[in-house]
Amino acid sequence: MKYNDKIINRIFQFIKPEWFFMILSLFNGLVFVIFNSISIWLTASLVNNVLVEFDQLIVIQETLLAKESPTINERLKIIVNNFILRDSNIKTLEVLCISIIIIFILKNIFLYLKNLSMSFVQLRIVTQLRNRLYAHLQILPLSFFQRKKSGDLSSVLMYDVNTLNKSIGTTFQKIIVEPINILAFAILLTIISWKLMIIALLIIPFSQIVMQGIGQSIRRKARRNTKQIGGILSIITENLSSMRIIKSFAVQNQEINRFNKESWKYFSLLFRSSKLRLISSPIIEMIGVSMAVLLLWLGGSKVIVGSSLSSEDFLRFMFLLFSMLGPIRSLSNVHIILQNGFASAERVFDVLDQKTEIVDDGKYDIKQITKKLRFDNVGFNYEKNSFNLSNLSFDVLKGQTVAIVGASGAGKSTIADLIPRFFDVVSGKILIDGKNIRQYKIDSLRRMMGIVSQETILMNATISENIAYGADEINEQRLIQAAEGSNAMEFIRGFEDGFNCVIGENGIKLSGGQKQRIAIARAIYKNPSLLLLDEATSSLDSKSEHLVQSALDNLMEKRTVLVIAHRLSTVKNADNIIVLHEGKLVESGTHNELYAKKGYYHQLYDIQFDN
Repeated sequence: MKYNDKIINRIFQFIKPEWFFMILSLFNGLVFVIFNSISIWLTASLVNNVLVEFDQLIVIQETLLAKESPTINERLKIIVNNFILRDSNIKTLEVLCISIIIIFILKNIFLYLKNLSMSFVQLRIVTQLRNRLYAHLQILPLSFFQRKKSGDLSSVLMYDVNTLNKSIGTTFQKIIVEPINILAFAILLTIISWKLMIIALLIIPFSQIVMQGIGQSIRRKARRNTKQIGGILSIITENLSSMRIIKSFAVQNQEINRFNKESWKYFSLLFRSSKLRLISSPIIEMIGVSMAVLLLWLGGSKVIVGSSLSSEDFLRFMFLLFSMLGPIRSLSNVHIILQNGFASAERVFDVLDQKTEIVDDGKYDIKQITKKLRFDNVGFNYEKNSFNLSNLSFDVLKGQTVAIVGASGAGKSTIADLIPRFFDVVSGKILIDGKNIRQYKIDSLRRMMGIVSQETILMNATISENIAYGADEINEQRLIQAAEGSNAMEFIRGFEDGFNCVIGENGIKLSGGQKQRIAIARAIYKNPSLLLLDEATSSLDSKSEHLVQSALDNLMEKRTVLVIAHRLSTVKNADNIIVLHEGKLVESGTHNELYAKKGYYHQLYDIQFDN
């Protein structure tokens, strides 16, 4: 099976549930084609009736009626003439004009119904696809997001899905109607003159050869377009989230130049695609007109020399032929739109095909630690990275505070990522109350714990919504208790709207210490049994650190706590300190015990405090 066929089959899986509206659209399309063909036939009759004397029309009709075995073309003329011919040319013209108006109204009603039902299908398919894509992103592992830029993923979700949306809508609307339209015109043209029709058919292979070549080139450029817009979105996201540091380093001009460079690259790609896309219609038009002029000359010659082709037949043939050029050109453009759609579909399905490395096959729920958390000979390494954890074993008893310390890159934060299963261990196992954490349902496992990290992530929402994040409804009493316990109430009262103050994207209205206290309030509100603190005070000044540390002390009370610490002053009171060096446990014990050993911990401590 060709790659394009695979993509079409996958898109078709989204279309199948919408079969009713697809059939409805097809029905409306068929009716539209019927009325469209009738409208063109009657329009030719109208022009012919204006040009030909009324008495001659009567004679022609009588001649047709007198024939013992009229052709299909002649039968159609008899039916139309029986319907429109009246006692005088004025009345005949009146009936013909009214009929054409009614036919055009009906034709456009069914065209609207066809497009409406198809648009409904198209929008439902794309909405379901975007929803599925977004849902799939939620279950992908952190390693995927470390490999991909956020701008690329935003581009897939919005730009590529929209391009696919346009491709599906335009393609299916035209594929449903235009081939039937062309077939109907071709049948009528064959009925009028099969010889001229054979010549007219030459336009189709010519146009398809041209469009095939243009379409392939456009698809290659469409792939580059989608990648380029992903890069631009990444620059925008990075720039807007880093405005403080950009201004502090006075590098606005460099950022403008960087964006301009990528933007003009995108312009160049789009312009080259536009040149190819826009040249297709003129080429098809020139081929079509050249063929029509050839037919006009051949057909006109037959009329002039008095052959079997009457002036009315020739007039009707040319009307139908020029009407058929529109659907042919439209159907040829479908190939170009499809190539853009295929390029976007490749990126969409590439994300959907990403496998989650974390398999949630747990059977048990867990609400709290009743005994202990245990690392049992745990081994782990990142992809294409020499770093690894080796044979790591230690216990965190219920109610204990255990600190993990070590130099940068020793593996401290990795340990914090392994417990909630952001990554899975490569060897060994992590146990909670004697069960491998893989035996617990991931949602249950993560709800049982609270995480406060160095990088505070806040939503563009109210303070209350950020503190109660993840809760179905906000409990006012718990909200106030969480704010007071995190020492956040003092600055919350300072806002005019209090808890209802919207703090901006990633809490831009707050200072670093205030953000951290909101994150701690969020953990207190959640009331976790296990608390993971990942260098929660390392980026704060002394005053903020004091307030945050006081809030952390409130949070840690009567909980099982694992502290990832860079500042050793924050872990002096820990029940146990695990010392890591290059992914291995080299020492463990209390602060006093470790310092008295004069080992690796002693060195780290003296370096920090210049002893």
